[in-house]
Amino acid sequence: MRVYDKEFKEEAIKLSYEIGNKAASEQLGIPVTTLYTWRSRIKQHGEIAFVGSGNKRMDPKTAEIRVMQKKVKELETANDILKKALAFFAQSQKK
Repeated sequence: MRVYDKEFKEEAIKLSYEIGNKAASEQLGIPVTTLYTWRSRIKQHGEIAFVGSGNKRMDPKTAEIRVMQKKVKELETANDILKKALAFFAQSQKK
């Protein structure tokens, strides 16, 4: 079983709308049924149709919240590093 990345699937779908499913599948060397499946997933799920790597589909608001939570965690880590550096340099100034 071949695995296709998200970009390939999206480009294949665009091509299928331009030249048709059968011609696109022949040109790309993929089964026409696969192309039909990808097109139906795009219609049903939109931008989150091809999540891959075990990631779950989620609505855009949930995805945005996860991105923001990750960013907050990164900023908290950076803040902790800066606090430790400040304490280190303040300690060396006292000597």
